[in-house]
Amino acid sequence: MRRALKSRYYDPQKLARIKNLQLLARTVVEGFISGLHHSLFKGMSAEFAEYREYMPGDDLKHFDWRVFARTDKRYVRQYEEETNLTCTLLLDCSGSMGYGSGGLSKFDYACCLAAALTYLMIQQRDQVGMALFGQDVRRRIPPSSTRGHMKRILDELQAARPEGETGIGACLHAVAERSAKRGLIILLSDLLDDQDAVMSALSHFRHNRNEVIVFNLFDRAERELSQDGLVEFIDMETSQTMQVRTEVIRAEYRRQFEEFISQYRRRCSAARVDYQCVTTDLPFELMLAAYLNRRKKWE
Repeated sequence: MRRALKSRYYDPQKLARIKNLQLLARTVVEGFISGLHHSLFKGMSAEFAEYREYMPGDDLKHFDWRVFARTDKRYVRQYEEETNLTCTLLLDCSGSMGYGSGGLSKFDYACCLAAALTYLMIQQRDQVGMALFGQDVRRRIPPSSTRGHMKRILDELQAARPEGETGIGACLHAVAERSAKRGLIILLSDLLDDQDAVMSALSHFRHNRNEVIVFNLFDRAERELSQDGLVEFIDMETSQTMQVRTEVIRAEYRRQFEEFISQYRRRCSAARVDYQCVTTDLPFELMLAAYLNRRKKWE
């Protein structure tokens, strides 16, 4: 039984050979995730704004029975943002995202996730936009919910390449400044930048009353430093090199890496940001299905 279950999911390394993101996204969403998504923002997008007098035909779920019981007057509660979800995907395209010890880099994995989320939300008639960033915001696509818009996003993902240095905090602040409508922000990044700057930017989104989800992506090898012997490491953003004997630094490296993740998890929790640490050896459709199922249970 376990062998049959495992065969339903993609081998992460084989994903690197699938070039058509729309085909991949449709296969994953319709095959594994169908039925799990009412709205990623359900229960959080609507905030009470004011009362108005009840009119015949109004949805009774908004009828305020307590007011009626006290005053014998008929009112319904009105809410802000009673519309479909507006989501913005923020994709880190800096050089460090290009790392992958197998066939699938962090950037490949992030693109697969972004493609599946785009397909999923447009199927639900939600609006999706995207910003690609490195040291600055490279591309920005305003939200829409049309089929043609989905193709535009997937084409951008297909053409994007991880390169250059990163400036996560400044880029996220820039996006937040230009986002007039509140909604859902999904960040796909390894978060390898100044943590204070990143958290300041995430708090900026929360201050603007956005819901925020962070998928913090790592390759298993970079998390565990699994290489042996004398190894030359290359900074994928600056091309600087360093040779180290991994057995000398492995224990301390792992300790600091896990502390790095733990700090993000604590600080995101305090800021009411939904933080998910993901390693790219886990099939992304399995990770996403499990995550959406958990969110569904929170509603």
